[in-house]
Amino acid sequence: MSGIVLEGEQTVPRRVATVSLHTSPLDQPGTGDAGGMNVYVVEVARRMAERGVAVDVFTRASGPDLPPVVEPAPGVQVRHVPAGPYGQVDKNTLADHLCPFIFGMMRAEAQGEPGHYSLVHGHYWLSGRAGVVAARRWGVPFVQSMHTMARVKNAFIAEGDTPEPEARVRGEDQLVRQADRLIANTDDEARQLREFYGARESQLSVVPPGVDLDVFSPGPRQEALRRIGLAPGTELLLFVGRLQRLKAPDVLIRAAARLLEREPGLRSRLVVGVVGGLSGTGRREPGLLRDLARSLGVADVVRLEPPQDRVRLADYYRAAAVTVVPSYSESFGLVAVESQACGTPVVASRVGGLTTAVADGLSGVLVDGHDPDDYAAVLHRMVTEPGWRATLAGKAPLHAATLGWERTVDDMLDVYRTSLAPAPLPMAACR
Repeated sequence: MSGIVLEGEQTVPRRVATVSLHTSPLDQPGTGDAGGMNVYVVEVARRMAERGVAVDVFTRASGPDLPPVVEPAPGVQVRHVPAGPYGQVDKNTLADHLCPFIFGMMRAEAQGEPGHYSLVHGHYWLSGRAGVVAARRWGVPFVQSMHTMARVKNAFIAEGDTPEPEARVRGEDQLVRQADRLIANTDDEARQLREFYGARESQLSVVPPGVDLDVFSPGPRQEALRRIGLAPGTELLLFVGRLQRLKAPDVLIRAAARLLEREPGLRSRLVVGVVGGLSGTGRREPGLLRDLARSLGVADVVRLEPPQDRVRLADYYRAAAVTVVPSYSESFGLVAVESQACGTPVVASRVGGLTTAVADGLSGVLVDGHDPDDYAAVLHRMVTEPGWRATLAGKAPLHAATLGWERTVDDMLDVYRTSLAPAPLPMAACR
């Protein structure tokens, strides 16, 4: 059975092998290594399957009791592949366990008919290293999405954070040379792939991620405040994401302290909500944010919450006066788009994909650098100028609506079709 079907004059993939080695799309985003990429993988897979393209997602089995295959949606299978020890494993050591993971992919393919998979799509560099081997063995195209890149993260590293290892840099260099197509989330990421890794223009396609506009939508703010346990009239400054230096939740806490110094009367109605779990270097500093809030005298207004499911998270966005995304590096910034889809403006750092995710001056404000005083100045305006905030809030859903998942899948299918199309025959020389 062929791995592709014909649609008019174009080739369409029948089944895609998606590789998400270090984190499963079934994991709760916002904790451990799970984040926007997990949402990306499962949302694209589900919508691909609705278009008739089956998707198998290969991920490392993190526990012995996980079923070999889980079907989270019709046409989507998540395959748990044993590779390395069970439990939490440092991403930087997972490269040592690629061989058993690749073997698990080969075994799954061998159980199908010849041409079972039309192409392989790797997400993150570790997945790419496994995916490119499988693609070459099966004789199918290899598509790679980096999501984050070592050289970029190291160029914009947070103070006190640990640089990405040289092994990752070399691995990403190899992937850029080997990939048939490279997917960038934004034009800025495409530029980084060219400038930091020498990617060829012919390899690159820009496919912006999306947001689930059915789940993340505007709603009454006071009702949302009640549902998350806050009093009416609360001014909630919200951070959502993994708790690590790269995401800079400390910048929000420092900015809130400056804000209260400037406007002490806000204290009775100000709440700094931090929603997320420890991740990366943050696991080595589990008490960092609590200690920081205590040292700055704002522990009474800081509320640390675990990661939330999507329906509950939408209520947090709706309840917030503003969502703050002060990351040092961000390939896209899904949190910013989810917040805007719920009608809440965003204050974010002017880095990477956030320049696409936020319409500066229309749906939110982009801040140069990470000085807490700069963030405090914008946040002060957000909570003291309700008319300005309402204008941003009104335009936020309109901006988010341009970034729905259906557009993402449309663009991704175009990339897949291009990858599968036979190369044109060389023209005969004129005589």
